Amino acid sequence: MLGFMQKWKICLAKCKATRSGAHLFAPFALLLACASLACSQNFTARQAARAEKQAWQKTLPKILVQIKPPVFPIQTWTVEPQALLQDARQAINQSILLAHQQGGGQVIVPPGEYALAGSLFLRSGVNLHLSKGVVLKFSTRPEDYLPLVKVRWEGTVCYNYSPLIYAYQQENLAITGEGIVDGQASVFFHTWKSQQKPDQALLRQMGNDTVPEVARQFGPGHYLRPDGIQLFECKNILLEDFTLQGSPFWSIHPVFCENVTARRLKVRPGTTNDDGFDPESSRNVLIEDCDFITHDDGVAIKAGRDQDAWGRPGSENIVVRNCSFKTTVGSGVCIGSEMSGGVRQVFVENCRIRSQKHGLNFKSNPDRGGLMAQVFVRQIQVETAKYALTFTTDYHSWRGNHFPSLYHDFYLSNLRFGEVSEVGIHIVGLADAWIEGCFFAG
Repeated sequence: MLGFMQKWKICLAKCKATRSGAHLFAPFALLLACASLACSQNFTARQAARAEKQAWQKTLPKILVQIKPPVFPIQTWTVEPQALLQDARQAINQSILLAHQQGGGQVIVPPGEYALAGSLFLRSGVNLHLSKGVVLKFSTRPEDYLPLVKVRWEGTVCYNYSPLIYAYQQENLAITGEGIVDGQASVFFHTWKSQQKPDQALLRQMGNDTVPEVARQFGPGHYLRPDGIQLFECKNILLEDFTLQGSPFWSIHPVFCENVTARRLKVRPGTTNDDGFDPESSRNVLIEDCDFITHDDGVAIKAGRDQDAWGRPGSENIVVRNCSFKTTVGSGVCIGSEMSGGVRQVFVENCRIRSQKHGLNFKSNPDRGGLMAQVFVRQIQVETAKYALTFTTDYHSWRGNHFPSLYHDFYLSNLRFGEVSEVGIHIVGLADAWIEGCFFAG
């Protein structure tokens, strides 16, 4: 089986030179079944086509019905103009708190450029509306993001510098409007990338050893960059119309969240590791009509790292549609590599990808464990990529354990590859953890 996969990989690599822009799957269907005879008998082309059709026609509508943007009371609070002349963080946070205490509503930030010496904290019942012409310029001083808050950093829970915009255990909250959130990462936080490795290794070991979360304290003297936006254990979220740029780390990061709608967002480059949108261990998430231009992954669906994620919730019912992606070293859309809590019921459709490396990438390594299953992808245009479609089981940062991830039930239809410089399709499993049940159709 592995030999067949390798031959198919080589065949596609050769095809790209003479069939640039061709629809590589039409007019046939390709079926990759699993090792056991029983499984291969159950996963026939006819059965797979039927399962794919049922998922798009029945399962997806049931998921979408569960994803409903929050509705807010008809009350408004407007941030006072003097906030333009000083640190605006206090004025905006006070308006959010007041709106929350008085039953919720919309906090309007009028047009202008605002300097913020630290984080904004979202609260239940409040829609933070960034008017067109707003630019929120966040501080580049780490001490402004204290005290520490509970976050998930690269898939492991810890206490770290606050994200630029943060919420913890809130519900019915939103960021809307055509304003700009600017993390200014290139001014300062990008320098931490070269200093983070000891802290990165320490946190991963803490997760491996199941060190109590309260003991995982990072912050002053450490170099783990904060996210742009992290929403932790929140429900009923709307993110709409704004632009986020210059994030110090992952740009938009819902963790342990439920019922998330993200639409018409523009995410622009931060520094390295500036993933556009990372729903992690979250369920019922819709990402639509968004435009991602990032250095790293555009949308990365995650579920925690290694032992720290085992026994915690995974990600399920994730829908990505009508989005465009342009990345430098990442993927347009990927699952992983932090996926140890499991990822299932993912739908991706009608997307356009321009990448210097990966188009679509399903990635893990033998530390992870976990499961990827029930992934449905259709009508994707990978215009440029080094690797158009990759199933990776040996992703970097492997720490030497042997807990292979399980991959099964992938349904991919109407994928069109343009300029693929290296490999069209790369699928290689492990000897004791095959990639099972992959259905490709034109």
